[in-house]
Amino acid sequence: MTIRALPPALAFCLAATACERPAPEEANVVQANAMANEADNGAHAPRSILRPEVITKAEEEEIEPVHAVIGFGASSLRLDDAGRKAIDALLDTPAMKAGGAITLRGHSDSRGADGDNRVASRIRAEAVRDHLVKKGVAKDRITLVALGEARPVAPNAHEDGSDDPEGRAKNRRVEIDIAPPPDDAPPPVVPTIPKDEKSQKE
Repeated sequence: MTIRALPPALAFCLAATACERPAPEEANVVQANAMANEADNGAHAPRSILRPEVITKAEEEEIEPVHAVIGFGASSLRLDDAGRKAIDALLDTPAMKAGGAITLRGHSDSRGADGDNRVASRIRAEAVRDHLVKKGVAKDRITLVALGEARPVAPNAHEDGSDDPEGRAKNRRVEIDIAPPPDDAPPPVVPTIPKDEKSQKE
């Protein structure tokens, strides 16, 4: 039996077909990948490139500004127990712990001269500042603004012109604003309880 040589053209076609055909294992992988891609495109919405834990962490790190009002209605120029407790509660806010800038705006009622009222409003702001510093807040974070009687939140007198003690008491106040720290701010110094106070509590 004689073996005839294949024509050159036919031999080239057979060789090309053999080269292009993937091995059985490769064909299975290609088919599985194609099916997976088709299922993903039809059944799933586009996925976020961020992992869930990364998104949760970013949301937790967002710090909101804080606004609070400390009243000086009864004691006029000195902090009372309610005022001190209100300030102490601010020490646990994220903005305070993060080291944000603190602005204290002192206010007064309209009784007396404008210059005296401005001085009184500053004394109130200084009282709040001193309490914060006593609790471990850095003094250079705090800015004082003395506004006097310029921005009342209640009437200082009734419509008939008679005195309104309740309204004047509401105007004797200090407004506290704590801003979130800038993105490039250094880590804050966390207020700590002095040893003598700590031993007393224990």
